[in-house]
Parts: sequence; structure tokens; C-alpha cells
Amino acid sequence: MAPSRPYWKGYLKLSLVSCPVSLFTATSSSERVSFRQINRATGNRLRQQLIDEVTREPVEGSDKARGYEYAKNTYVLIDDEELDAIAIESNHTIEIDKFVPRAQIDERYFDTPYYLTPNDQVGQDAFAVIREAMKGKNLVALARIVLAKRERVVMLEPWDKGIVVVTLRYGSEVRDAKEFFDEIPAVAVPADMRKLAEHILETKAADFEPNTFVDHYEEAVVEMLKKKQAGLPMPRGAAAPPPHNVINLMDALKRSLANDRGPAPAVKKGKKKMDGQREMLLPLQGKGQAAAPKAAEKPKPAAKAAARRKAG
Repeated sequence: MAPSRPYWKGYLKLSLVSCPVSLFTATSSSERVSFRQINRATGNRLRQQLIDEVTREPVEGSDKARGYEYAKNTYVLIDDEELDAIAIESNHTIEIDKFVPRAQIDERYFDTPYYLTPNDQVGQDAFAVIREAMKGKNLVALARIVLAKRERVVMLEPWDKGIVVVTLRYGSEVRDAKEFFDEIPAVAVPADMRKLAEHILETKAADFEPNTFVDHYEEAVVEMLKKKQAGLPMPRGAAAPPPHNVINLMDALKRSLANDRGPAPAVKKGKKKMDGQREMLLPLQGKGQAAAPKAAEKPKPAAKAAARRKAG
């Protein structure tokens, strides 16, 4: 059942076909643990207050306004009604501009997901036509919509009986990866290391199941709050130490594979084993360490008979 209060209401338009629609937020953070700011001395909750930057006097909510700074400390006052009066079609309409293959959209541009549903009985047929047309061609739609006083580019993708809408970032909002990756040196990975790493990946291969994700930090916070409410003493441990630097990459890969209890990759007959391969089963002896003593040899049958005669 759809929520009773949509985030946005308007029209979905494709050429001359349009239908009334409602937009709902697809994500929620209400179940997360949240904290309030309180007065440590009294235990009372704190409230933030607007202060005039020059006079340092408190400002009532009714006197709060929006302004654009066009020079240093000089503003032009803008009313919400003036923004609402800006006549662009995307204020109340999701105007579909084009259809593109889903695989062509770089996921770095994804922002916030929403659910789009038909708003009334009259628009259900037009909504279904637009949705099914995209399904048949394996395409997604690019459109425009005004949300929170800003025009956004959105991607519309058929999903079950509805449509998922994802706001997209503009090109100027996504930093060029070259700024960060160009300085990474080119490294030639040996074939045996790559094969071993790929085998580790295979042992951890699984299906994407978001319901299995667990927020371990959230669980630890909840457990701490329960103990705090019960009046139990709270430990104040130090932060966990950072992981050790990898000294021998091949050794680290092999130990990772052993820890995951995955079968070792097949080794063709006649080929020499990789250096250090025994470490997957037994640790190598340290330098200068004495060899294990040999087991005592069993006495031969003739020696046993001579011993019995001597004892007799």
C-alpha cells in the first residue's frame, strides 16, 4: 500500500501523452539510532536559535528570509512566491526528453531513488503504456523535474508495476577520475598472483541480497545503550589498530585462501610448485631453526630374538 503523503505530485508526459502521477521517497533512515543535543548540566534538550550576524540578536522564524549574495555582505531578497512563479514546465511535469540504454548511464551520476505511481484511475492506462514501452525496448527515460527549488535530471526505469525514478547529478558535480587515478603507477601483476587472487574471489562469490547486510556499528551502539540504561559500567577501549602492511603479497594471498577454506587452484602435473606453496598447509621453518629429530628405528626381528636369549 502506497504511503498517504507523496513527496511530489504532477504529471508524467511523453510527447502528447500525459497522466497524473505521485512521487514517493524510496529510502528511509527513520530506523537508525539518532541522538539529541542536550545540556550536560541539566539533561534538558537544546534548541538551535537563529542569530543576526551583525547585531547578535535572536531572530524569529517569521523574519527568516532567503537572499542571494551578489557582493560581499550585500544580498538581494528572494521570496518563495517569486521562485514558485518561475514558469518552467518541469515545475509540475516530468517531461521525458529521450530514451537511452540503461548500460550507458554511469552509476557515479546516481543520486536519490523515488517511486513513481499513477495518481488516479484515469491516468493508469497512460502510465502503463509508457512503462511497458520502456520494458519492451530495454530502455530507460531521461527527464526533468523541479524538486526543492531546483531542476533535476532524472532517470525513469520500469520496476514491477511501477516506475523507479533516480535523480542524476550534473556533469559538473562529478569529479574527473583522472585527477585521482592518473598518479597511480602501472603495475604488472604476475600471472600466478592474479590466478590465486581470482580463486579467492570465486570462493567469496555470492548473489546480491541486501536484506543480509548488517550494520555492525549500529548493533554495537544499541547494545551499548542497553547497558547504559541498565547502569552497567561502560568500557572505554582504544581504537582498533590498523592492519599490518603486506610484506609478502604471495604469502598474504595464500593465507587468505587458507583462512577462507577454499580449495587450492589446480596445479598441472610436471610443473614446479610456486615459491612458498607449503605455507598453505604447514609453516616454513625459521632460519637457523633445528630440524625435527628423526623417529627411532624399530629393532629388527633378529635383534629381538637375541635380546630374548640374553635375558633368558
